[in-house]
Amino acid sequence: MKQFWLTFFGSIAGVIAGAILCIVFVIFLIGGLIGAALETAARSDAPPLTGNAMVLELDLRTPRLDQPSASPFAFAEPLSIVELSQALERARTDSRVAAVFVRANTLSLPAAQAEQIHTLLARVSDAGKPVIAHAQGFEGGSVLPYFAVGGADEIWMQDSASFTAVGLSVETLFLGGMFEQFGVQPQFVQFHEFKNAADTLTRTGYTDAHREATLSWLGSIHDTALAALARSRDIDPERLRTLVEAGPYSAEQALDLGLVDRLGHVAAARQSVLDRAGPNARIVDIALYHKGPVSPPPSQAPVIALVEAQGGIVTGASEAGLGGGPLVGGDTLADAIDAAASDNAVRAIILRIDSPGGSAIASDQIWDAVMRARQAGKPVIASMGATAASGGYYIAAPADRIIAQATTLTGSIGMYGGKLVADEALGRLGLNLDPLHVGGEYTLAQSAAQPWTETQAADFARLAEDVYEDFTLKVAEGRDLPLARIQQIARGRVWTGAQALELGLVDELGGFDAALASARALAGLSDSQRIRLQRFPARPEGLEALQALFGVSLDTVHSAQVLNQLLETPEAQALLRQQARLRAEGADLTAPAEQPR
Repeated sequence: MKQFWLTFFGSIAGVIAGAILCIVFVIFLIGGLIGAALETAARSDAPPLTGNAMVLELDLRTPRLDQPSASPFAFAEPLSIVELSQALERARTDSRVAAVFVRANTLSLPAAQAEQIHTLLARVSDAGKPVIAHAQGFEGGSVLPYFAVGGADEIWMQDSASFTAVGLSVETLFLGGMFEQFGVQPQFVQFHEFKNAADTLTRTGYTDAHREATLSWLGSIHDTALAALARSRDIDPERLRTLVEAGPYSAEQALDLGLVDRLGHVAAARQSVLDRAGPNARIVDIALYHKGPVSPPPSQAPVIALVEAQGGIVTGASEAGLGGGPLVGGDTLADAIDAAASDNAVRAIILRIDSPGGSAIASDQIWDAVMRARQAGKPVIASMGATAASGGYYIAAPADRIIAQATTLTGSIGMYGGKLVADEALGRLGLNLDPLHVGGEYTLAQSAAQPWTETQAADFARLAEDVYEDFTLKVAEGRDLPLARIQQIARGRVWTGAQALELGLVDELGGFDAALASARALAGLSDSQRIRLQRFPARPEGLEALQALFGVSLDTVHSAQVLNQLLETPEAQALLRQQARLRAEGADLTAPAEQPR
């Protein structure tokens, strides 16, 4: 009888769970369909080619990705930095666009995003189109939101807000003390002293090398921001530094010091830009403008391929990042580069990178694809976003030309790997992890049940050193620099783009627009020649995107019962477990997670 009730209630629970999952799936489906419909509507309801002047409105208060999301629900996301660059470059020469209105971020955003937005706004302003920014304060202590809108003609601030954009900071959480308290033993190998990604697991605070490198790149970003602001605001650089670092200020004080131009609420600022745009001007969201129709280039126009690498680098396929960040799959990216290289219409390839690195194996796979593209006669331009470090730099190294923002975090040429030994921690909970093995001693090297033996530790260190030596050798070959020089500036150290330029790790400072110009030049195309910018692989849309996201054909979803049965299979359970675990291999090319704020 007991078993009967267990089975009975288990079946009911299964049906309920399946029904819930089915409902969630249907919601996602409807969302995807709505998104596709909105996308279509946006294109069809775009601003007319003639008529009222447009004021493009850009809201920086919502976080945005570097590259468009592959998720079928990307319609709900703000324009990526790549899309924003395309939209503002188009607006710069579009006679329909009279002005740009910006809602400033009040707390912080990635440094390279702030730099790119600053440059784009300044270019629109230089084209003779007013750019007005409004901030409901610069409240977070970070100079980056102020940096982002510094390219505007006017900066408004709400009179009840404050100006606290005085510098940059990072906070690093170290778990070493907690692990020690709970009986967890971290065992990691790092090449070398600046490869500090594992320090957060093994230590209770900064090492001298970790502190030195962090303060170095943080200071470089701060210097870049203040120099750009001084030029745009027409203020002596040293005076601006003194003013900014002496804050915080009230709105009235910021106005008196020339840090902002006008005080008022957002409604007044918006009306001001409409008045400057001319009679009957109207506000148009920049996302709607970007997705509106544009005269397509001729079908025979040369193609610049855009291959995007966003997120941690893993083996296998790329993932859109539902419930987490996007992942760069070695298979997906290598196949995309190969496809672009074999396409006769493609004249050059832009590899856009926003990645802290990840799997050494997958990074090497992508490196090999870049080399094959170059051997096929297709120039490859690596364009770096906010971060292109460790494995992110590995895949850029063989490119014909590397372009980074001055504030991009790059370098981190090094590796780390290891494990957490949890036998003592589990024992305190009454659990016992008891491993068995056959074969060689190294079989249990990655076991959480026991520390490394001396032989295992030596073997792991040897394998890790091989990865590091291969990494530095390939960087030396790609950058045409002596290996000894690369070994000197590598050691896992993070550099900004500005520092990397001086070291020879990048060729040019600039954003996506600079990468596109470089691709034209290397392909032998003039600035005026029309091109087609084509993504490899093409992004799935609508039902195709949903199918790719869930990994199951819609035709197979007959009912909640079927869905529940699928989820209960050993294969599905194994897949879920695999998705939940860290996908990095033993050698990890990952940069530290610190971001300035």
